[in-house]
Amino acid sequence: MEDIMLEKNKEYVVDIVDMGESGVGIGKYDGFTVFVDCALVGEKVKVKINKSKKNYAVGDLVEIIEHSPYRVDRVCDDSLKMCGGCQIQELDYNKQLELKTNEVKQVISRIGKIEGATIHDTIGMETPFRYRNKAQFPVQMRKGEPVIGFYKKKSHEVIPTAKCMIQHELNDEIIEVVREFIVENNISVYDEVKHKGLLRHIVTKIGFTTGEVMVVLVANGKNIPNVNKLAKMLEERIKGFKTLVVNVNTNKTNVILGRENKVICGTGKINDYIGNLVFEISPLSFFQVNPVQTEVLYNKALEYANLTGNETVFDIYCGIGTISLFLAQKAKKVYGIEIVEDAIKDAKRNAELNGLENTEFYAGKAEEVVPKMYKEGKKADVVVVDPPRKGCDEKVLDTIVSMDPERVVYVSCNPSTLARDLAYMDERGFKCVEIQPVDMFPHSVHVENVALLERK
Repeated sequence: MEDIMLEKNKEYVVDIVDMGESGVGIGKYDGFTVFVDCALVGEKVKVKINKSKKNYAVGDLVEIIEHSPYRVDRVCDDSLKMCGGCQIQELDYNKQLELKTNEVKQVISRIGKIEGATIHDTIGMETPFRYRNKAQFPVQMRKGEPVIGFYKKKSHEVIPTAKCMIQHELNDEIIEVVREFIVENNISVYDEVKHKGLLRHIVTKIGFTTGEVMVVLVANGKNIPNVNKLAKMLEERIKGFKTLVVNVNTNKTNVILGRENKVICGTGKINDYIGNLVFEISPLSFFQVNPVQTEVLYNKALEYANLTGNETVFDIYCGIGTISLFLAQKAKKVYGIEIVEDAIKDAKRNAELNGLENTEFYAGKAEEVVPKMYKEGKKADVVVVDPPRKGCDEKVLDTIVSMDPERVVYVSCNPSTLARDLAYMDERGFKCVEIQPVDMFPHSVHVENVALLERK
């Protein structure tokens, strides 16, 4: 078997025995590993090799010879097959949940070397469609016509998207209104190669409980011609429309939103609820995209925090204060720390809206602010962290260890960095007791987790 080397551009029949973290099929040809995009576990497929290495090969799916028992029909249009959003939509939803649970178990074991922690089955959705409250649509020109949709897999080519089955239904109507506006008013569209043109992205935010709608036009400039006409079109045709904002992004970058916002109509903000708490959302606010599962996730974090009303809690990487306010309902005091100043302003406003006076929020880098607070004498009984995909900074983890809290609740969108940080904390006296995966992003390969760590 050591001598096997699959030839590039040659076709082979491969058995798909597993699926990887990115949703790719993991196949075997006479014991040799072949990675095949769009192939599902349990399938026999014909593959054309496009990359051949000593220990593995990568191939393009040519034909499905035997279909997986877990393959289901797509719910979106076949033209969107190459959309980069729903990598595993054709995999039965219960199998998706099983795949995510297994991924978490494997990563925690392989990277974290964590033993003895209970890893629960992934909590899924009853109806795993139309769940996203936020969408980001790039805009491109093709043959003289504006194309609005999502990026094709592994490219920056936009696939036109008239209907997306994981986005809120209103997005289908919003996109059509904006497309008409672009054509009727001859609005120039941004070319990311030449760094010319005006309209770059359309961002929508929709309150699932309030029905309030925000539309953000991301522009390579400060002014969009006749933009008030668009505001009027949206008011007349989009139910719940509240505000239109122009976000200014003149940088040559893949970062979607710039720092400057110009409110065209409305207040530039909408409201939404998670449980009984109301949150004010602005164009730059980070707000979890799946409100149904967010409540599941936060209730689990609250359960793990096990608050009695006497605790001081640190919520590190707190965003606009969503978890902080959940905790504040049960804690004596909550301190929130977040690098984005606008998010901290939103967090303070959200605490005010909900009448929660036992919170304080600090803007700055967590690795600088948390050690400073500890030196000033502030100490946590319970710590909650919800870091970005790169995980926690070591200075943050070291300060948590120094505080010696009873419990740490770690909310993570990246199993790999979660595993790394759990291993770091395990070496320093905090044992991971249990992990609950939550399916925040059905039909994608991503999975959110909440982990409970206790002092040994």
